[in-house]
Order: sequence, then structure tokens, then C-alpha cells
Amino acid sequence: MSDRQKPHNGRDRSGHFKVRQEDFEDKLADPNGPEFIADDVRLGGAVEDVGLEGGRRADELQREIDVNREVTERFRRPDAGPTGQR
Repeated sequence: MSDRQKPHNGRDRSGHFKVRQEDFEDKLADPNGPEFIADDVRLGGAVEDVGLEGGRRADELQREIDVNREVTERFRRPDAGPTGQR
């Protein structure tokens, strides 16, 4: 088997993050902030929200993912109970 080049999990070879890290609330308070974020995404590909609201949004997304899994399991196996167990 050939060796493949494993990605560095969002870091460059020196160990620094390649993804730009910004606090979105600070950027959105600036009149040109949304334009700066759009430019960063367009040029760099991704921007990570390191503010307090970024973690809350991630929790909300995780809850939605969990609910979606439960609903999908109920459709896949209609005889399953509310937790997906038979």
C-alpha cells in the first residue's frame, strides 16, 4: 500500500492553525464587519468563531443533529421506541 500524505487537521506544518480565527460579534459590530468576514471566507475558505456565541451555536447544531438522528431512526425502523431501541 502506498503512503498517502495525511492532512494536518487544520494546521500547517509548523503547527499553527490555517483557519482564520475571529470573534464574529466584534466583526458584526463594525459597519464593514460583514464585508470583512465575506472577504475572509471568499479568499481563505473558512473563518472560525472564537467568541462566546460560537460555542452556543455549536451546541444548538449538535441538538439539531441528535433530533435528526432520532427522527431518521424512527422512519427507518417504525417499530422502534422513542430512543431507537426495540
